[in-house]
Amino acid sequence: MSKPTDALDYYYWPTPNGQKVAIFLEESGRPYTAHPVNISKGEQFSPEYTRLSPNQRIPAIVDNEVGVSVFESGAILLYLAQRCGQFFPKDSKGAASVLQWLFWQAASLGPILGQAVFFLNYASEHVPLAVERFSKETERLYRVMEQQLSHYPFIAGEYSIADMAIYPWLLQHEKQGMKLETYPHIAAWLAKITARPAVIRAYAKGEEIRPSGQTDEDRKKLYKLS
Repeated sequence: MSKPTDALDYYYWPTPNGQKVAIFLEESGRPYTAHPVNISKGEQFSPEYTRLSPNQRIPAIVDNEVGVSVFESGAILLYLAQRCGQFFPKDSKGAASVLQWLFWQAASLGPILGQAVFFLNYASEHVPLAVERFSKETERLYRVMEQQLSHYPFIAGEYSIADMAIYPWLLQHEKQGMKLETYPHIAAWLAKITARPAVIRAYAKGEEIRPSGQTDEDRKKLYKLS
């Protein structure tokens, strides 16, 4: 791992959880230094990284201005939003709305969609019960989000860290076996966020550090360890 060089250091790999915070950093305009942590090589288990992230998962940040390190993508998003005063409502009602959808992503959407992608694409053997369980729950979660977006342009009304947390997972809808024709509001939401310049920059930077020629075994590791 390279030494910190900026006011904020971001340790990540361009998985969905890693890209959440990358989007925020690009949207906020706050200077940061990205430090790749190649999870397919096990770099997240190094003693140096473990000191930042005891759970040995990406991502993690170090805010050198105040001497604070934070791990877990949802916690990082909330910390940065409050620290920067961006993409998080100041009023209690708006804040509650963003928080509930942020936790919905962390507790339900991310884990379920990650399992769906794994069992549909990368499992070494076909496990019908797992495929059925995670596919059905993925469909249910999509219906929840479609209903919410039928009333609001973004998941909590205004564009927020909740959208940033959800977006990288919904971007993988094809690997989840989902067809967006059934979910027009999700499709419109995805298109709006995909077109944002900061999102484009975040994904371009992610591709710069992603190695070419990844194998299915590499991808299995990413879904087990991200």
